Amino acid sequence: GIAVGPDGNLWFSEYSGNRIGRITPTGTVTEFTTGISAGANPNFIVAGPGGNLWFTELTGNRIGRIAP
Repeated sequence: GIAVGPDGNLWFSEYSGNRIGRITPTGTVTEFTTGISAGANPNFIVAGPGGNLWFTELTGNRIGRIAP
């Protein structure tokens, strides 16, 4: 999944990589693994009304949140 965050960056889920990533307008890519369950397979990601991004852990049966 991919979503535009409230911070102006593109945020994406890496299903097989078990990470959440961020792409800045200048093209810098950063990947995050903290707080994601091992083997969770993050799937969809959306920007929420409180300025956070929410994602699903398909295999982990959880919902995660990232604060930009």
